[in-house]
Amino acid sequence: MNALEIHDLHKTYANGHQALRGIDLEVEQGEFFALLGPNGAGKSTCIGIVSSLVRKTSGEVRIFGDAIDRDPIAAKSHLGVVPQEFNFNIFEPVEEIIANQGGYQGVPPRQVRQRTEQLLRELDLWDKRRVQARELSGGMKRRLMIARALIHRPRLLILDEPTAGVDIELRRSMWDYMRRINEQGTTIILTTHYLEEAEQMCRRVAIIDHGRIVTNDRMKHLLRQLDCETFVLNAREPLGQLPPRIGPFALRRIDEHTLEADLPKPHSLNELMHALDGLGIAVDSLRNKSNRLEELFLRLTGKPLETEQNA
Repeated sequence: MNALEIHDLHKTYANGHQALRGIDLEVEQGEFFALLGPNGAGKSTCIGIVSSLVRKTSGEVRIFGDAIDRDPIAAKSHLGVVPQEFNFNIFEPVEEIIANQGGYQGVPPRQVRQRTEQLLRELDLWDKRRVQARELSGGMKRRLMIARALIHRPRLLILDEPTAGVDIELRRSMWDYMRRINEQGTTIILTTHYLEEAEQMCRRVAIIDHGRIVTNDRMKHLLRQLDCETFVLNAREPLGQLPPRIGPFALRRIDEHTLEADLPKPHSLNELMHALDGLGIAVDSLRNKSNRLEELFLRLTGKPLETEQNA
């Protein structure tokens, strides 16, 4: 059984804007799935419909086989959502926010207490359990949102920009936790502007643009479509004039110690290093100029990730 099935989903707002134009999407049970797209592409609308916060114009959405319009209670019982914006009562203590959500989801009181403690300990919030939410740091508030979404043990978890504004160390710990719960069976759908996260975390990715799915494939298959990577290299010694290319590799001098090199398929990085060595250039370090998934995204949509207003 699929965790999520979306068939011919349309959404037209009262002002006539068509946010979704016939979306078809399936997410397998146990998947770690990325839904990507520029601002205004329809991601938020799609998530809003799945979580019953936005009314669809037409189409069908099923969560573990339960249709959201015919059996909304059963459908929502499978679902946990971590929205982009903080939406809890900042004057309530942390443990009450989670416990209240458990009661709303119909979790028995004893299980709510046990589950609340477990989640707060796993997310390093146990010491803050009696603190009002307004006193938490931004990263702690983000973890509180995750704990609240997981209190009823949802089979499908939607993460909408979960690491926005979170420092690197906390981001890594959050992803370690997400990997664990995914390995334990929770299906996860991620939307993010940190494309390196999607590349590292997700096995499958769909890209939405102008209300349509423009691609939906396994991550490794999509990345194979890139026929050229650009590397930024730091030279040990000052660079002189460079030829525009050496063999199959295009070269560009950025400053006296930095150059860019295009690496087309099927050539290897070792071949590039050998060619530069033939020019007498010793390389101390190198990095990708841009994330590979971002390059693919630009190729498919023709625009950078944040070029439109939210829809």
